[in-house]
Amino acid sequence: VQLQASGGGLVQAGGSLRLSCAASGRTFSRYVMGWFRQAPGKEREFVAAVSWSGSSAYYADSVKGRFAISRDNAKNAVYLQMNSLKPEDTAVYYCAARAGMGLTSTPYEYKDWGQGTQVTVSS
Repeated sequence: VQLQASGGGLVQAGGSLRLSCAASGRTFSRYVMGWFRQAPGKEREFVAAVSWSGSSAYYADSVKGRFAISRDNAKNAVYLQMNSLKPEDTAVYYCAARAGMGLTSTPYEYKDWGQGTQVTVSS
């Protein structure tokens, strides 16, 4: 599946952004979808993942309660609503797809990746 992320930008601390990821392919609904991020000089880290149906989600502790992942299989899209943003959320955000059922935070288990969208949170 091919992925394209969008929706990044510059926002003040405490603000909100909504990232979108558009996917191609007829089997989108059979992929676990995830969001990851990578800040300069740091390793890529897991943010959130959502199950095939969207009924289950898994979050990194650092974003729990502030971010929400969702998907719309009819539109082949996954979203990341980010609220109460902090400067430490600044990173390039990537969407990724994993064939299979388990929600996992391990990057290498996701086969397909989008190009990334920059999120910058100013203090």
